[in-house]
Amino acid sequence: MRLSRRLRAQRAAELDALPATQVAALATLEQHGPLALNELARRERVKPPSMTRIVAQLEQRALVERTAHPTDRRQALFAPTVQGRRLIKEDRKRRDAWLAQRLKELTPAERDALRAAVPVLEKLATA
Repeated sequence: MRLSRRLRAQRAAELDALPATQVAALATLEQHGPLALNELARRERVKPPSMTRIVAQLEQRALVERTAHPTDRRQALFAPTVQGRRLIKEDRKRRDAWLAQRLKELTPAERDALRAAVPVLEKLATA
């Protein structure tokens, strides 16, 4: 999808150096964390061993931190560090600004058509 590529092109240079899987995991943790590894893997629709590698790389970059699970000593919880949160928030702000500008360039009829299409697009995205 071209829009997705255009939005990724707006990504901050610091995030651009990360693979898409790491950016997605970091964003999920920023929005829903702290999360156990299995829950993060489920939300990202990857196998736990793959998520273990992704999170380890984020930990090496000091973008994610590990804490003890409060009720299960076998598990750890993962959450973004201050730096990880800052990167994700800056990224969202940059992409939102780019998209807002593009939306302003649409005609009123095009904006109405887009507004009408949103429920269908949301349905497709959650399928």
